[in-house]
Amino acid sequence: MEGPAAPSATLPLDDAAATALERALARWGREPVRLLQVLREVQEALGWLPPPALTAVSRALGVPLAQVRGVVAFYSFLHAEPRGEYRLLFSDDVPDRMAGSGQRLAEMCERLWLEPGKLSEDGLVSVERTPALGLCDQAPALLVNGRPVTRLTAARAGQVCELVLARVPLEAWPADLFEVEDHVRRRDVLLGDDTRPGEALDAAFARGDAAGLGPQSLLDEIKAARLLGRGGAGFTTGVKWESCSRQPVTPRVVVCNADEGEPGTFKDRLLLRRHFDLVVEGMTLAAWAIGATLGFVYLRGEYRWLLDSLEATLARRREAGLLGRSIRGRPGFDFDIEIHVGAGSYVCGEASALVESLEGKRGIPRNRPPRLAEVGYRGLPTIVNNVESYCAAALIARHGADWFKSRGTARSSGTKLLSVSGDCARPGIYEYPFGVAVREVLADCGGEGAIAVQAGGPSGACLGQDEFGRRVAFEDIETGGALVVFGPERDMFEVARHYAHFFAEESCGFCTPCRVGTSLLKTLVDKVAEGKGTPRDLAEIERLGGVLRTASHCGLGESAPRPLIDTLRRFRPAWERRLGSSSMEPSFDLDGALARARRMTGRDDEGAHLPP
Repeated sequence: MEGPAAPSATLPLDDAAATALERALARWGREPVRLLQVLREVQEALGWLPPPALTAVSRALGVPLAQVRGVVAFYSFLHAEPRGEYRLLFSDDVPDRMAGSGQRLAEMCERLWLEPGKLSEDGLVSVERTPALGLCDQAPALLVNGRPVTRLTAARAGQVCELVLARVPLEAWPADLFEVEDHVRRRDVLLGDDTRPGEALDAAFARGDAAGLGPQSLLDEIKAARLLGRGGAGFTTGVKWESCSRQPVTPRVVVCNADEGEPGTFKDRLLLRRHFDLVVEGMTLAAWAIGATLGFVYLRGEYRWLLDSLEATLARRREAGLLGRSIRGRPGFDFDIEIHVGAGSYVCGEASALVESLEGKRGIPRNRPPRLAEVGYRGLPTIVNNVESYCAAALIARHGADWFKSRGTARSSGTKLLSVSGDCARPGIYEYPFGVAVREVLADCGGEGAIAVQAGGPSGACLGQDEFGRRVAFEDIETGGALVVFGPERDMFEVARHYAHFFAEESCGFCTPCRVGTSLLKTLVDKVAEGKGTPRDLAEIERLGGVLRTASHCGLGESAPRPLIDTLRRFRPAWERRLGSSSMEPSFDLDGALARARRMTGRDDEGAHLPP
């Protein structure tokens, strides 16, 4: 039962808030599953979500106010307090730090007279950090009211500050500040493909009609191609689709996971910008194969700046008869796509958490079974694949399974897009057949002097020099596509420490092993960083890592200890040189914690201190 509302929550909406809510409801409707999108659009209009607006949203959608507040608290891009006319969001990814983002942040805060995470006294501007923006190839980067500013040199940072202090509207800022480059360094069959809208669909229809199998022919082709999911887990796509197609419940749902939140990854940014027709073609093929009528693209909040161009592509396809009713003139084949924008949550990259978010809830991973292919979005059979997987499915439909299997390895068919960044001369997107050695990628990107490579983001493997002969493939290095290169001047302990903080902050808090374990790991790593660590603490990190891997509810908790364990095994001297002593030292200074009490009582004599 709801408790009494805060006085501010009972105040009527002002005109601006009422107009914003009316527009959001007109676009999204009043179903509870629209909660996140309504909140997001109201905030875009107001800059934040004042209490009366939350109450009005609660009443309009029939959702308890406590649930509305819980959703706002869960997503880092939703704000229940003012954030200013200009909201600067710095990317805090490792490649951004390596490129000097910390120095830029300090310079800009000094110039704007505020602290990170705080609103300026005049309410003009706030500066905050976020784990990653998908712009590592042109770091350091930040978002200004959701619009990207890359290659943030001291001069460009100063220019941004001057424009903010002069209150220049973003529409009047120099266009070059918002330029995002596409650093495509190596193309293969996907990035070099010339498929026109509708061609893959026509090829699939023709194959199905000729064989008299209809959609089953596409399912057979996807299975024969041995297409494994490109998000990193590598589940067999054809098996997932076929399982969903055989569920007795209709309608069915196709979801594209465009929540590219893994730090160090930015390949989907390119596919969404330059190859979105191919992505949608793959989703439409999946809909035909499983008998779906509804599709969603879940776009990460950091890519909100891509939304208008993506919507324009969908509109063009509807006009061309490639989305909507009777696609390509085939009666009964009705399928359309909505784009839902996320609001800042790393765990929503997990498929079931993503579906929860699509339903307007907090992105808490579900218990399984049942699988999403059986009970997914709103209880309907649902498939979730990532952006690159749908592109690959479209290529298979057009060119065939044998063509697709002609590249890659026996287990890993086709090609893989890699997001390469860090200490290399040519960061960007590289497409290789599966099986490429890490050493070859380093040679191509100008990272031959590397001492380490983080493959697959924080949840992936940290490789030392003796492992650069290993290959990117599901039978060796499984990766969603991120490769961060570290040169000899980098401190791998500090890299691991950053990732420990990342996982502790991004834990959804649902299960105790992850919620408590990531916090304990962060505390232990900080203890080592302060020179108070002991060999016993290193052993405890490894022990806790085992607990998280075996007892966590989802992949976030399972992956959280990996960067610590990997660097302990491969770069142990970087840890050991920070150890304070060989005997146990407490990480909590109890006597120091009593300092405030001593000041309050006016005592600082020996009896007011704990014995050493």
